[in-house]
Amino acid sequence: MVILAVFLIIVLLVLLNVPISIAIATASFVYLVAERIPLAVVPQQMFQIINSFPFLAFPMFMLVGLLMNAGGTTRRVFDLAESFVGHLRGGLGHVNVIASLIFSGMSGSAIADAGGLGAIEIEAMTERGYDAEFAVAITAASSTIGPIVPPSVPVIIYAMAFNASVGRLFLGGFIPGVLMAIALMIMVFFYAGKRNYPKAAFPPIQTLLRNFYKGFLALLTPVILLGGMFSGVFTPTEAAAVAVLWALFLGFIAYKELKIKHLPKIFLEVVIRIGVVLFLLATVGIFTWILTRENIPRLLLGFITSAQISPPVFLLIANIVLLLMGMVTTVTPSIILLAPIFLPIIETLGINPVHFGVVVVLNLMIGNLTPPVGPVLYVVSTMGGISFQRAFKHTFPFILPLLAVLLLITYVPSIVLFIPNLIMK
Repeated sequence: MVILAVFLIIVLLVLLNVPISIAIATASFVYLVAERIPLAVVPQQMFQIINSFPFLAFPMFMLVGLLMNAGGTTRRVFDLAESFVGHLRGGLGHVNVIASLIFSGMSGSAIADAGGLGAIEIEAMTERGYDAEFAVAITAASSTIGPIVPPSVPVIIYAMAFNASVGRLFLGGFIPGVLMAIALMIMVFFYAGKRNYPKAAFPPIQTLLRNFYKGFLALLTPVILLGGMFSGVFTPTEAAAVAVLWALFLGFIAYKELKIKHLPKIFLEVVIRIGVVLFLLATVGIFTWILTRENIPRLLLGFITSAQISPPVFLLIANIVLLLMGMVTTVTPSIILLAPIFLPIIETLGINPVHFGVVVVLNLMIGNLTPPVGPVLYVVSTMGGISFQRAFKHTFPFILPLLAVLLLITYVPSIVLFIPNLIMK
């Protein structure tokens, strides 16, 4: 009965808009007191969950996104994408998607994508006659590509929680990311024709070459990171440090837009963000210990086994749970919370953890586009100057093609596993 009360406290506090970390910490404290468990277990579990070498990559990739936004890399990625697809009907909508696909190989974060690249995209689109609602919607939807295409911050968290290969997970996101981009571009093409959005002239070859030259070093970022990882020069965690050095080189030396005076603000922003995430992880660590103590994972596994639930049915249930989870909390705590529950089940059912990881991250990113939390949608709606409610109304149609890709990769695992199996034997 105590564990039931814990769940009810968390649900109630979340519905009252209490931060998820505070809700989990409060409920966990109630459990510890009710069960007369020494509070010394709290610091032990809080430390254990964050004492992970791969987790070091998390703040560094967060820093990379901020450095590239401040150092001019983001603008060059946008200009490069515009050179190649800006001449299509609804060109800036396509540019929005392609730029997100390129930038995702550098920052690995939906918030970094939406907060940096998104600001440029929304401003450019509204200035050229696009509805603010459309600009916000496609910016929010395309930012979900970031955590799928490597490097990916949520994938690092998943790998840590599920003991999965970071390298294989990175490779597994390539094809799904491209499919997401294609699906969103099809929607943009439909909208552009229906609303008669502007169509720019094909740029002169000089413009193409100039923008390619300016953006070439930015394009080298994923090549350096992934090439170094899979050639064995450095580990995925070390790749994050390399990415920081490369971002500093681009900002200070190549583009000369990053200044020393920018760094304190950038570092402070990273410290604030990572502090929030660390507190989340620490509180979730206590809660997962409680779940394990109450044998919740074992009980669920026993139910799955006794009910003879097949892998396809479980994947359908998992998709629903993950989408709902993504609606009420952010990606990191969701992954850590669900890890002790899902891990023994996927091991028993023989579901590949790399395939499941991409499914998990995409589910949670789609959930993060919806109320009541919707952090990505909140960021872009603020930048677009429209209400959260209007932003969701116009973003919802773009969620549908993302759901179609989700179903495709859920039931065709080879889409995710093809490149990892090809490169990493």
